[in-house]
Amino acid sequence: MNDNRILLFGALLGAATGVVAAMMLQRRAQQTGHEITLTTGDGVQIGVLVMGLIRAVAALGEKEEKR
Repeated sequence: MNDNRILLFGALLGAATGVVAAMMLQRRAQQTGHEITLTTGDGVQIGVLVMGLIRAVAALGEKEEKR
């Protein structure tokens, strides 16, 4: 049961983070008067950053095991 709670918490946290990021992007586009555009390069850059974040979160569990 604990594993399911962790997965649910992670999913909700990820969804909430995505919504906040989208709201920030939309707000910035409205303030500047530009249309929201993401290039392929922007998508790749975001993907690499997200993978780095996931690796950092996974490393947190490894550090606790070494203690």
